[in-house]
Amino acid sequence: MIRTPLAKYSSVYFIGIGGIGMSALARYFINLGKKVGGYDRIPSELTEKLISEGAWIHYTDDIEEIPTCFTSIENTLVIYTPAIPKSMTELNYFQSLNFHVAKRAEVLGLISRMSMGLCVAGTHGKTTTSAMLAHILNESEWKCNAFLGGIASNFHSNVILSSASQWTIFEADEFDRSFLQLSPNSSIITSADPDHLDIYGSKEQFLDGFRQFAMKSDIKGFSVQKEGLNLPSLSKVISYALFSSTADYTVINLNWSQGYLFADVRGKKFSASNVQLGIPGFHNAENALACIALLSELGMSESDIRRGLASFLGVKRRFEYHIRTNHLVYLDDYAHHPEEIKSLISSLNMLYPGIPVIGIFQPHLFTRTRDFAEGFANELAKLDELVLMPIYPAREEPIHGITSEWLLQQVKLDYKSLKTHAEVINHFKDRKRGVVVTIGAGDIDRLVMPLKEILETNLTE
Repeated sequence: MIRTPLAKYSSVYFIGIGGIGMSALARYFINLGKKVGGYDRIPSELTEKLISEGAWIHYTDDIEEIPTCFTSIENTLVIYTPAIPKSMTELNYFQSLNFHVAKRAEVLGLISRMSMGLCVAGTHGKTTTSAMLAHILNESEWKCNAFLGGIASNFHSNVILSSASQWTIFEADEFDRSFLQLSPNSSIITSADPDHLDIYGSKEQFLDGFRQFAMKSDIKGFSVQKEGLNLPSLSKVISYALFSSTADYTVINLNWSQGYLFADVRGKKFSASNVQLGIPGFHNAENALACIALLSELGMSESDIRRGLASFLGVKRRFEYHIRTNHLVYLDDYAHHPEEIKSLISSLNMLYPGIPVIGIFQPHLFTRTRDFAEGFANELAKLDELVLMPIYPAREEPIHGITSEWLLQQVKLDYKSLKTHAEVINHFKDRKRGVVVTIGAGDIDRLVMPLKEILETNLTE
């Protein structure tokens, strides 16, 4: 637990520095002029970027490799991600010597108490909504700081820093109950569909975590919630939903025109026609509506909101296009929960009616696959073809009987198969038509460039 101001530390050491959330925090401390270093399991684009910005990083769990500038107990803050095993050598080393060791969430919580925090929570949509909110603010005179759970295409980064702004956007992660460390001025809650039951134990306890988060918004702020959540809050609750006659903010006449999403928006403090909502998808229309609701309640002008939405480019691995032709489309999406897959497939069917949708899905975590197998099977069956990959274990050990073969048997679909990374590429060597989408939160992103290359080759033959 951190009991001293962050300014006290001249060095910050990250265990798991290559994670999307950890790397954002590392960039924050680099910007403050701290010595920043750390460990991660493997090199990645994020670790290489951090090294180019001045961080020191190594990839072997060995205390002998830790530079001396990170070995002062008084001057070094050690930050770790809960995804790191408790048996890790370096973590135990720092803890045994009584270094100041804190979870990433604790540090973000401290930062949130130092600014006007706008926190975005939800089982789905929080990364895109956080990035969208940050972009709109950054395009206005308000500006902002932001800690994001993805690489925002407008910034090519997962962090925004502005010493002149009072606002800070936090993506509020429910994993490990991390979001309960934050102190929001106002918040957005996009959804509360059960997940991480290995952490929470039950669906009711998961929902109780969101109840606690909703109560954390400042009494003078706002709790913007998707209609139907009905989470009590000390702050004023504002509801939003598509095509609703009862929500405080809604959209009507949603339409897709020349590659852009437009709608008429009706709300308590925002009523406008033909508003460009940014990136495609029903779920992204909801994300945009949540941003409109919060910023309108906070007092931002319609023109600033319109301008920011119209220029928002999305987030890497969230409905991210790689090929867009009349006959062949390829995009990549982070969806890893049945509800996210449902939104993804329905959006693709809306955008590309009559064109077959071929999904390549990598399940993430054995526990999530076990807990939501029926939901996965139902939603994946809505594809025209499914290519299923082995489960990505992340922090987990295998669970007997929980495999991709087991899941595939439950998917009622004529065209389905189970393939490894290498087999996926070969499977698409002749594909010249359709909507191809890679889906998942594991290391399926390593398929993106090779698959893009083979599909582009197909188009030239």
